[in-house]
Amino acid sequence: MLIKKIIIGIDNSKFAEHAAKYGFDIAHKFNAAVGLVNIVEPAIMPYNNNDVILGSTVQNMGAADMDLITIQNEVSENLIADTIKKFGGDLKITHFSEFGNTADGIINCSKEFKADMIVIGTHSRTGLDRLIMGSVAEHVVRHSDVPVLVVPFKESESQ
Repeated sequence: MLIKKIIIGIDNSKFAEHAAKYGFDIAHKFNAAVGLVNIVEPAIMPYNNNDVILGSTVQNMGAADMDLITIQNEVSENLIADTIKKFGGDLKITHFSEFGNTADGIINCSKEFKADMIVIGTHSRTGLDRLIMGSVAEHVVRHSDVPVLVVPFKESESQ
């Protein structure tokens, strides 16, 4: 097996950081290029009428919405920079910071990067929480064209 390019999906969680460490360890062993991905799922702001169920759309965005997008983008860029500083070493790293659906974004970035492997963490949600929130890891595993390493995280590992 030859691994030349690895996509690592991150967010601002201990689960993703744990997976990033695994992904970067593999990349260092194979001297593989890394595609570091942070997908920002846009926050839904209430529309300016009395119907708070509908969120604002791009064409109805106001200054507050644009400020939120700017903040989300800055947080994403800082997360990527911190992860590269912590784990990157001398690896060749490309980063992707995009808005949209997390699972689809990771898959799209892996295709664009021509990755040989995807590494992601799992929040280990179960039951109703998983039903409501969905499972990014499960979606990526089911729809990816390349192998996916899903790195579990146990709370005892953080201590």
